[in-house]
Amino acid sequence: MAFVLRRDAGLYGYERALRRAGFSLIAGADEAGRGACAGPLVAASVILGSTPAAQVTGLRDSKLLSPAQRERCYDKIMVKAVAWSVVLIEPDECDRLGMHVANIQALRRAVCRLDATADFVLTDGFGVDGLGVPSLAVWKGDAVAGCVAAASVVAKVTRDRIMTAAHERWPDYRFDIHKGYCTPLHQQHLDRHGPCEIHRFRFENVRRAAAAVGRRQPA
Repeated sequence: MAFVLRRDAGLYGYERALRRAGFSLIAGADEAGRGACAGPLVAASVILGSTPAAQVTGLRDSKLLSPAQRERCYDKIMVKAVAWSVVLIEPDECDRLGMHVANIQALRRAVCRLDATADFVLTDGFGVDGLGVPSLAVWKGDAVAGCVAAASVVAKVTRDRIMTAAHERWPDYRFDIHKGYCTPLHQQHLDRHGPCEIHRFRFENVRRAAAAVGRRQPA
């Protein structure tokens, strides 16, 4: 399928072009936490409405928004979206599947769990098979397609809330600050205490920290 997209089409250009091609409900899908060594992988899918009133003011790639801006966009998406869904892949399943397979499965599950059936799906970066409808992987989709940006925000806000809550259970790791990503602060506490239940042993730094404190990798 071919469609024309102007360079200056803006954040909602993909959706407009796809609607001109005959697709009505266009879902975006994105994930948060792929590169983290602790916590779940979170995928989200969002279908936005077709009218200007359904657009989300201030929406863009979640990585370019402050936490407060993401929360505001999240609240607007919850009100304006035609449908949305969130899927969690827990750390042990990430270890079992490997991060790439876990990522694809999470995106697929998120799309399949939407309350409304999409006519077309835009995914961020990676192509996803088995969706049952046409789809397109968009490079940096969270920066150039509104529905993907919305999914990015929903996934990121959901995961940040999970990791902030994880800090209450495992305060030694300061998950409220780094959200499980491989930062120097996280590594400092990981080396000191060894991994906890939500660390991913697929990551070499986690295995190394576990070995240093004499902790065995889960079977």
